[in-house]
Amino acid sequence: MTVVPSNRPSLNRLSQFDRQLWNRFVAIAQPYWFPTAKNQGKLFFLLIGLLIIFLFALLFLLTSGVVMLLNALLPEFMGETAGGLMGMVQGTFGSPAIWVVLAALLIPAAAFFVARAQVTPRWQQWMFLGVLLLLSLSVSGMNVLISYVGNFFTTALSERDAPTYWRFFFVYAGVFAVATPIVVFYTFVQDLLGLRWRNWMTQKFLGQYFHSRAYYEINFEEDIDNPDQRIAEDIKSFTTTSLKYLLLGLGAVIDVISFTGILWSISRFLAIFLVGYALVGTIVAALFGRRLIALNFNQLRREADFRYGLVHVRDNAESIAFYQGEAQEMGQIRRRFAEVLQNFRFLIGWQRNLLFFRTPYRYATYILPSVILAPLYFSEQIRFGDISQAGFAFSQIFEAFALVVLEITQLSTFAAGINRLETFTEALEAQDQPLPAEISTISTRQAAEIALSDLSLTTPKGQRILLNDLSVALQPQQSLVIVGQSGVGKSSLLRAIAGLWNSGSGNIARPDLSEMLFLPQRPYMVLGSLRDQLLYPNLDRATDDAQLQVALQQANLPELVERVGGFDVELDWRDVLSLGEQQRLAFARLLLTKPRYAMLDEATSALDLGNEKRLYETLREMGATFVSVGHRTSLLKYHDFVLELYSDSTWKLTPIGEYRVNEEAFV
Repeated sequence: MTVVPSNRPSLNRLSQFDRQLWNRFVAIAQPYWFPTAKNQGKLFFLLIGLLIIFLFALLFLLTSGVVMLLNALLPEFMGETAGGLMGMVQGTFGSPAIWVVLAALLIPAAAFFVARAQVTPRWQQWMFLGVLLLLSLSVSGMNVLISYVGNFFTTALSERDAPTYWRFFFVYAGVFAVATPIVVFYTFVQDLLGLRWRNWMTQKFLGQYFHSRAYYEINFEEDIDNPDQRIAEDIKSFTTTSLKYLLLGLGAVIDVISFTGILWSISRFLAIFLVGYALVGTIVAALFGRRLIALNFNQLRREADFRYGLVHVRDNAESIAFYQGEAQEMGQIRRRFAEVLQNFRFLIGWQRNLLFFRTPYRYATYILPSVILAPLYFSEQIRFGDISQAGFAFSQIFEAFALVVLEITQLSTFAAGINRLETFTEALEAQDQPLPAEISTISTRQAAEIALSDLSLTTPKGQRILLNDLSVALQPQQSLVIVGQSGVGKSSLLRAIAGLWNSGSGNIARPDLSEMLFLPQRPYMVLGSLRDQLLYPNLDRATDDAQLQVALQQANLPELVERVGGFDVELDWRDVLSLGEQQRLAFARLLLTKPRYAMLDEATSALDLGNEKRLYETLREMGATFVSVGHRTSLLKYHDFVLELYSDSTWKLTPIGEYRVNEEAFV
């Protein structure tokens, strides 16, 4: 058996801020917004850029309308407080610049019209995104406005100009009154869009997870740990953080454009100094980030392993109590927690090193503007309000340029989450890919009987051969019991018939799986009511309470309904029922399903001989064809053939009348 080499990225590749990380991000994020066909990614980002341009122009027109309306209603007040703003609006409408504004509206509208086939099916997410970006632009515009109002406000205060001070005080209050609902709805729309995106991604991943039994096959993938955490936690983090950094990035671009102009008008040296200062910090932070991604990737994995260990104890509490295995379980949980702590120590150490750089790097921005501008102020070349406005502009531009520096820890965690989702996506998509031609697999086809021909079965990774050249045919209403020592592949043969394992060679003919029912040794107890237990997996099948009660009586559970309080009571059935009762309940499920073929993997191991006899006789009366795996000699009398498997991968098929009991086969 050839093992397929893994093409997944190594941990070294998963630990870098590089183009591959960006490509992985786009592959996960884009499907919600736009098709992922070839070259569609460039069109997707082009449309986002055009949408932002459209919203810029729209916001300019809305702002201009408000300014002109206020000027018409309060001309004297507007002249004293915003005369320059009114002049800019009038100058724009009276110059060729208005054509730029119109082009910024018409060109994006035309582009979206051309791409309507891709956008229209996703119109709701684009609508939410448009509203969110418009609110983001509004918040940035408010910051620019506040910087100018703050300039006049503090200048009037320093010059003891009371009338001007109070006039701009009320302007300040008015700006805050307008800004409050904008900021509130900005946060609300961001959270709402993140929730909708999470819902879409979760449904998509769940569809892939349950398609073609990927949830089962993925257990054999060593690189895919804790799929539950990736679906429940990593998707949530991905959607909320993606929107966060989209808005931070957009705000950073707007702040750089807006406040650089303000800073340049006050001091060109300060503007140039700031750009160089921020770029140096970004480069240093990126170097730290390479290591932080790997540490955060490992931290997410080890935290999930630790949590799974605790869940495992909860799910197996009774077994652990019987074995008195508290010390061993506590030991393995402590080992997992020690791995959490060890990696976290490395992580906080690197974060400490980063803080030694980031803390003074950020604190310096509070004093640098005033230090640089102080000579200009003392020589009366600028006003006091210019220093406060420059400080505000400096901090806005600094945070825009230093986004990587200030967010490096969160960015590294986000990058680790992207990599976990990307590897999970690859593993899920790989389940639908055909295996390479050199990989040998079992051929399965539908037929009216169960027939195995020249079947060789191996474990999923091909490490061990379980059976060689097995050929068995079972006619309708015949029965077969499979015996042999533990570990020879009895249950594995049932997995191959069910299509769960296909590693090996040869042919399997079997009925459609809808005509078959498999009962494992430990029955599956679904999360739901007693009715759900009995009807699973066909929960929508119309079955009245009388039929359910008959099935329970046939399974020798006549009092169960009264004991638990009815068919629609939801309980933790693994705790409420003993293993023997669970096996009888599973038989009641089989009797209601009435499959033509039943596959019983030690399905009566916890039952007494009387109950075992009752259930097998009921199966024969149904006319079902059944295959059993068991370790009891009492099973022999209910079957027509015995298939004995040996540890050297050989086998022997014997009619029940000729079979001589070999005690070793029932160990």
